[in-house]
Amino acid sequence: MTIFSKIIAGEIPSYKIAEDDRFYAFLDIFPLREGHVLVVPKIEVDKFFDVPDEYLSKMLLFSKPIAKAIEKSFACNRCGLAVIGLEVPHAHLHLVPINNIDDLNFTKGKIKVTPEQLKKAQEKIVTELRGD
Repeated sequence: MTIFSKIIAGEIPSYKIAEDDRFYAFLDIFPLREGHVLVVPKIEVDKFFDVPDEYLSKMLLFSKPIAKAIEKSFACNRCGLAVIGLEVPHAHLHLVPINNIDDLNFTKGKIKVTPEQLKKAQEKIVTELRGD
C-alpha cells in the first residue's frame, strides 16, 4: 500500500477536503503554498496516464469545485494544476493557489506549516465547497 492508500483507508490521518466513491482530496502537509491540495484516485496506480480512462475525465470534474474553492479561500490569481508523480508511486494531481509560474516550482523548498495552519486552510476550503 502506498502512503496515499493508507490515507484513503484512514490508517494515516489527513486534512480531508472532499471524497467520493472514486477520489479523495486532502491537504499536502508539505505544501508549495498554503492551500496546496492533492487529488488521488482510490485505485492504486503509479503513473498518471496509466489511470483508467473513466477515472481520468472524472478526476478533473471532481477537482473543479475544489480548485474554485481554493481560489476563493486564498489570495491568488488562479489555482494551478500539476502532475509530477515522482515522490509517491500513486497517481495524483496537485492543486495549488498561484500568482505566478514560480509558485508551481517543485524544486523550490516547501513551506513550513503548523497543524493549526493546515486545519485553518482545510476549514476555509471546505466552507467554500459547501457554499457557506
